[in-house]
Amino acid sequence: MELTCILLLLLAAVALSSGMPLSSEEIDERLLAEKYLRQFYHLPNGLQGSRKPSDSFQSKVREMQEFFGLEVTGSLDGNTLEVMKQPRCGVSDVAEYNVFPRNLKWENKEVTYRIVNYTPDLPKSAVDKVLQKALNVWSGVTPLTFRRMTEGTADIMIQFGNGEHGDFNPFDGPNGLLAHAYPPGRGLGGDTHFDEDEKWTIDSEEYNLFRVAVHEFGHALGLAHSNDPGALMFPIYSYSEGYPLSEDDVEGIQFLYGKNPDSRKVHPKPVAPNKCDPMLTFDAVTELRGETMVFKGRFYWRVHPNMAEPELALIKSTWPMLPNKVDAAFENPHSDRVFIFSGIRMWALSGYDLVEGYPKYIHKLGLPKTIRKVDAAVYIPDTGKTLLFTEEEYWSYDDNSGKMESGYPRSIESDFPGIGEEVDAVGYHYGYLNFFHKSLQFEYSYNSRKVIRVLRPNSLLNAVC
Repeated sequence: MELTCILLLLLAAVALSSGMPLSSEEIDERLLAEKYLRQFYHLPNGLQGSRKPSDSFQSKVREMQEFFGLEVTGSLDGNTLEVMKQPRCGVSDVAEYNVFPRNLKWENKEVTYRIVNYTPDLPKSAVDKVLQKALNVWSGVTPLTFRRMTEGTADIMIQFGNGEHGDFNPFDGPNGLLAHAYPPGRGLGGDTHFDEDEKWTIDSEEYNLFRVAVHEFGHALGLAHSNDPGALMFPIYSYSEGYPLSEDDVEGIQFLYGKNPDSRKVHPKPVAPNKCDPMLTFDAVTELRGETMVFKGRFYWRVHPNMAEPELALIKSTWPMLPNKVDAAFENPHSDRVFIFSGIRMWALSGYDLVEGYPKYIHKLGLPKTIRKVDAAVYIPDTGKTLLFTEEEYWSYDDNSGKMESGYPRSIESDFPGIGEEVDAVGYHYGYLNFFHKSLQFEYSYNSRKVIRVLRPNSLLNAVC
């Protein structure tokens, strides 16, 4: 605490000497950034903060922005600071692609581990099971086997601790650094530490021990951080169900140890979508309280008017109750609800919370049982009608009466000339419908019933490619 106060005074003095003092908020942000960049991007020690940041500080900000796929400016914009505040792994992001420098790895195919102590958050038997399951994820795709030791020194020594816990690499309290692990080698090599100030769970609440453990054991086996947001080795914490490894994770660990000749074929998570892909397609698009949510595979982009670059995240990391794949989505601003469709079920969200009584079957809306999925959906505020698109037809649901309108379904091609026969996603904005089909976006005037212009879907993401 005393050191922080001294740094604040020094930084304030530097700012005052520059002619225009930094505000207390700007000083806090600069201190946060310097600490972050020292820990994860090797920013040189010494006071960097001032009215005019040093070249080394700006260089490290750019390096961090490039790693996380942010707009590379070298300045502390809101998006950059937001990422710096996210809970994450305590291992540096600076290393050779996918593996630590010099490709550190265990020479023996049998790697030993020992659980030195336990967290009081979970029963000991649950911790044993979770940690063994986490190691099995890596043995499933490599020739490695893991043998538990109950005494002595193992290759991977696992412990829970808080603050300074014996390795001169202290944790920082709740919701910051969750855990860290050391690459293969003698001494601390392979050792894996979890911050006891966090609340450890076996579900989506707080911090899932299995999810964090698989990530940290990746470090203990020689993997560094990946810049693929869909990879388990991405440094920012997120929760998702199902098989945790992505193609990037599997390629990285097999580069070090080779494949497991006895394993069944695994199906890693898909690689995160590329916003600059010229053939990019969308699964669903909706507004959410002034933001635009764009769904693609297991991921979604969050587009905010005040954000230069969209944020990409796993659907499950924000809405654990939703399925991995979204077919359609729309917002009803009058009820302040967002409706999500997947297969024959629909979910209603109030902000980021699931509305009680959901999910429901889509046939509750009045769709016939022959309809097995909704391809796209959009609410028209001017009419109070929700349009539901299924294959080559669409339906109109009257929000006021709570019934499907008579005279439907109708032909998409006939009623919306110029957009084709089918729709992948659709959104409504200020009197215009934006239809997405394959790698095209049609901006359509709802009043004049004609296509105004044709764009690439990337334009919705403000993609700087």
